[in-house]
Amino acid sequence: MNITRKKTTQSKRALEILATLEHLYPEATCSLTYETPVQLLVATILSAQCTDERVNQVTPNLFARFPDASSLANAPREDLEILIRSTGFYRNKAKNIQGACQKIVSEFGGEVPQQMEKLLSLPGVARKTANVVLAHGFGIIQGVTVDTHVKRLSGRLGLTKETDPIKIERDLMTLLPQPDWENFSIRIIYHGRAVCKARKPDCDRCKLAHLCPSAEIKSTR
Repeated sequence: MNITRKKTTQSKRALEILATLEHLYPEATCSLTYETPVQLLVATILSAQCTDERVNQVTPNLFARFPDASSLANAPREDLEILIRSTGFYRNKAKNIQGACQKIVSEFGGEVPQQMEKLLSLPGVARKTANVVLAHGFGIIQGVTVDTHVKRLSGRLGLTKETDPIKIERDLMTLLPQPDWENFSIRIIYHGRAVCKARKPDCDRCKLAHLCPSAEIKSTR
């Protein structure tokens, strides 16, 4: 396949990438299964260094026993650890989940706060988790969720030269319209899973290849 890469400004390329992703993944949404903001918070904490698929296998039993902040805050730590063990780093995750829920109960009336600074005060919650909870739990767009897929693809696509998630987020926020910050994250995650994989990106079937300075296309005549 022959390809001609467009010479465009970084901001224009970002908008073209966004439009292409919206066309490719029109139904893309958060992959985690949850019913309430606190369940979304817990599922997102569990997703660290773990697949969403695995988290979704664990949370039904977890939430059946401990469905809300109060029950999670008062759960026996050992029980939590057993229920979430397969997600990895289960001791630290159980500690953070319980600490976050205890603070939600004691300081926020049992409800997940809807402000970034308050979310960031919870144990185990950094900007990635806070952005997911605000966007999908409350429809509030305050940033770009930067996970491993977003980090990898944003670099490959030439949208950032940074490696720190906070700096990557800052770069993406300057290139994309605020209403589309989370739309971009969700769709780039889908693309990272399906096409632009970590070990072997499939550039030959990538619909973003003409916009990607890292694309390696095998020419055919």
